[in-house]
Amino acid sequence: MQLPELKIGNLVAKVPIIQGGMAVRISTAPLAAAVANQGGVGLIAATGMNVEELRGEIKKARKLSGGIIGVNVLFAVSEFAKLVKTAMEERIDLVVSGAGFSRDMFSWGKSFNIPVVPIVSSAKLARLAEKLGAAAVIVEGGEAGGHLGTLQPMKEILPEVREAVDLPVIGAGGIVDGKDIAQVLALGANGVQMGTRFAASEESNASPEFKALYVAANENDVTLINSPVGLPGRAIRNLFVEKLMNNDDCAPQTCVSCLKKCTKKFCILAALNKAQKGMLQEGLVFAGQCVSRIKEILPVRTIFKNLLAEIDSLSV
Repeated sequence: MQLPELKIGNLVAKVPIIQGGMAVRISTAPLAAAVANQGGVGLIAATGMNVEELRGEIKKARKLSGGIIGVNVLFAVSEFAKLVKTAMEERIDLVVSGAGFSRDMFSWGKSFNIPVVPIVSSAKLARLAEKLGAAAVIVEGGEAGGHLGTLQPMKEILPEVREAVDLPVIGAGGIVDGKDIAQVLALGANGVQMGTRFAASEESNASPEFKALYVAANENDVTLINSPVGLPGRAIRNLFVEKLMNNDDCAPQTCVSCLKKCTKKFCILAALNKAQKGMLQEGLVFAGQCVSRIKEILPVRTIFKNLLAEIDSLSV
């Protein structure tokens, strides 16, 4: 099977794979650059960073790669506008917005001539994004890790989105191997976004303990939690998740107002930071539904080599 190039605005990725922007500080410059160096699109997760930290990560990624580097920013964060504008000032290649989008961000993209790509969960949202000026849409289904806009499977939503818009359509959620990629492209997608597989890479900024939990996870370890963002989230069961599911009091003692709106049932920023640092029983480890299929931590180069070999074998 011959893979198509992925075209988003004036950008052309030789391999139609976008690496998911996983916060907090899982997807940083080394991971984004490694993916870009393999011909895909690497994303820096700006959520949870301050402006200067984001500038630093973009500059570092540029030194490591001449490929396509973007940022992913959660629309729900208080600093959304500052982070997106900072990335654009640094001449990032594209901006991905998760958990919502606004008219303003498309105007910013037009001013800087930078493609803006929202994550959507329905044909209705995809049509609205196209009308507002999106360069492409990422269709994320309920199989994905992290915050979810829907629990409906991506493979049910994607054909509806493909029919509804004339934009490049990228499928996301539950994609781990080459066979998955081929199936999503067969549904009409122009490319795929993969998060969990790259979180379990050598270049991922997750702690060794975080990565080990991915490798050890089985299907029953993955569950849904209610995030203070106001959306469900898919994570791996641990002591912290059990407390949330038991409705234990996990309310934060202090609040830095990182979100525009927050239920304050727990601090999402603190929970994700702890997980990234390896404090697994106190942190929140987001992961996709198919994390149990990942059996080893590999370099990004090897992950790409394996994916392409798996896809190539399908044509035999």
